[in-house]
Amino acid sequence: MNKTKLLTITAAVAAALALVACGKKDEAAAPAADQPAAAAGASVVKIGFVAPLTGPQAHYGEEYKNGVTLAIEDANAEKPTLDGKPVTFELVAEDDQADPKTATQIAQKFADMKISGLIGHFNSGTAIPASKIYDDAGIPNIAMATAPNYTQQGFKTTFRSMTSDTQQGGVMGKWVVEKLGKKIVVIDDRTAYGQGLADEFEKAAKAAGGEILKREFTTDKATDFAAILTAIKGVNPDVVYYGGADAQSAPMAKQMKRLGIKAPLVSGEMTKTPTFLKLAGAEADGTIASLAGLPLEQMPKGKDYETRYKARFKQDVATYSPYGYDATRAMIEAMKKANSAEPAKYLPELAKINYSGVTSSAWAYDDKGDLKEGGITVYKAQGGNWTVLETIGGGH
Repeated sequence: MNKTKLLTITAAVAAALALVACGKKDEAAAPAADQPAAAAGASVVKIGFVAPLTGPQAHYGEEYKNGVTLAIEDANAEKPTLDGKPVTFELVAEDDQADPKTATQIAQKFADMKISGLIGHFNSGTAIPASKIYDDAGIPNIAMATAPNYTQQGFKTTFRSMTSDTQQGGVMGKWVVEKLGKKIVVIDDRTAYGQGLADEFEKAAKAAGGEILKREFTTDKATDFAAILTAIKGVNPDVVYYGGADAQSAPMAKQMKRLGIKAPLVSGEMTKTPTFLKLAGAEADGTIASLAGLPLEQMPKGKDYETRYKARFKQDVATYSPYGYDATRAMIEAMKKANSAEPAKYLPELAKINYSGVTSSAWAYDDKGDLKEGGITVYKAQGGNWTVLETIGGGH
């Protein structure tokens, strides 16, 4: 083979390899979420999403993201226009790993990108520090965070997807004293969510005549609760209340049973999950957990949503996706009313939105960004399922 021919072949191979490499680079740089193909001539409206998508809380974030994805797909199927021009909504998803530092870095990234709106963060501990960055940038932010402090900062861009711990803890404190007993031990995981929920529960339980025998603390990384539970067994409570996630409440429930603690474990919505039932197994039975809103089958559009969600994602609805769906659709509805995806133009419409969604026929906010409707449903784990005990308040 002559030298000229060899050089020609070598150059061709190098060019081909360069094309492959470029293709891989572009693929790696693509946004985390599935992106719709933009309609011909349509401008793209980017909506950010942040939640834990890896680590022990990934199951929360993935289900939440599914609801947001379905909302954007539904909105695009309607061939939306803003100011008479076609638009395509695009989801840009990021993983904050439930870490406050990572969350603020992502928030700054989204602010620099000048996204049109943000659904997330999931955790109160990530949403609270990130919300200041979104407010400074003027970006509307609808979070799943339930800690009271999230909407008490005075930011006009801050809204919720779910009722606050003040509502949920307040309802459950009274319910536990009236239904289960007055002698109570409270444990929390020291996160903004867990501590906030436990604080509100304790306040309401005391107001209802309950006695807090002990207040114990753990972390959102712990799985061995032998020392805490041994101390609790000695005071013989009627109820053990836990503020935290299923990664801790499941082993806690198992260890309570094995230590012979007769009191039921009561917790919030981060325990009312299929993952809790799976992790705790047969020892999940008897655990009680609360969740904002109505049971899925009683939600205004719950049955239709359940059917479409299962068809799209090949899994059951767990807890958070309907709220992510409604938050996204409410944000898009505000853009339509304002005829603009510019945050400054549609923010006033979002603040006064009255949207008929999956979870509520009247999704609306008060002047702080809290949802006006605040019903709470109480569930009990039994035989590998969550069964409804009672729904309190709401008016959905």
